[in-house]
Amino acid sequence: MESIGDLLRQMKNSRFREQSNKLAAQLLSDPLVLELRSKHPELTDRELMTNLSKLYQYIGDRRHCDNCPGLDRCPNDFQGHYTNLVVQPSEEGTRLHERKTPCQKQLVRQHELQVRERIQSFYVDDRALNEGYNAVEIVSKDMERVPAVKQIFHYINQVKQNGLTAKGLYLVGHFGTGKTFLMSYMLHELAKVGYTGVIVYMPEFVEDLKSMLQDNNRLKQTIEMMKNTDLLVFDDIGAENLNPWVRDHVLGAILNYRMERKPTFYTSNYSMDALLQHLSFTNKDGEERYKGERLLNRIAPFVDVVSVSGENKRGGMDDMASK
Repeated sequence: MESIGDLLRQMKNSRFREQSNKLAAQLLSDPLVLELRSKHPELTDRELMTNLSKLYQYIGDRRHCDNCPGLDRCPNDFQGHYTNLVVQPSEEGTRLHERKTPCQKQLVRQHELQVRERIQSFYVDDRALNEGYNAVEIVSKDMERVPAVKQIFHYINQVKQNGLTAKGLYLVGHFGTGKTFLMSYMLHELAKVGYTGVIVYMPEFVEDLKSMLQDNNRLKQTIEMMKNTDLLVFDDIGAENLNPWVRDHVLGAILNYRMERKPTFYTSNYSMDALLQHLSFTNKDGEERYKGERLLNRIAPFVDVVSVSGENKRGGMDDMASK
């Protein structure tokens, strides 16, 4: 579509005056402009003629929106936005102003980006955070895990209604029954209502902590983030290669800070008794049961245990909801 600015400049040439008059008549008789005038009878012909370029942009954007090809292929000048006309009084009389307004698709995308920005993932596949499964789909993936899914849904609803408490969840079950996905789903749903979240895959996190010893600022920032986020998930706890420093000075510090303040969540293949054995043994110092008990006392009283049953469906992309 030819630029309205070019057309208006051509109005100075008498040869194009007829064409410009025809364009103005088309704009003023367009249903969108007639609707605008019916809502604002105070608009004068002079004001409309002075703002033909705004009318042209307004009509063009609205036509594009009526035949939207999708947000990524939006043909409007300002992607994801359309021209909106606002009528306002002034000392000189009624004036027509142009506003760029985000469309519904743009608002949805902005909301999705805001949700994603509230969740940080350490070594966990982001697909689990972004799939966006609905409740019916989650339940139907495996009927054996329905009791666990209902507990997750209940927790989400309680937080939405009453806010956060210091109590989290401990999801225990065999490989591939959906524990990580259910925690990712919970983070996504609660991020929609404004909560921040961090999910940490423990085996790789513990290994990465070794490199953080050489970068004290990074280590401090990571620990502070985990202390202060609204929702913290330790994924696959018990599978990491534990050492005394990680257990006592990293996990211990994080959990000691959070246990009376904010909820912490866990997924594990270990029961609480088995986790105690794991936390009590390190490669360096062997078994130190009292240190394992001290850390477990920062976990067990502050979670409800959720048993996740079902088949091991860990596999390809199609099975992401079961991971």
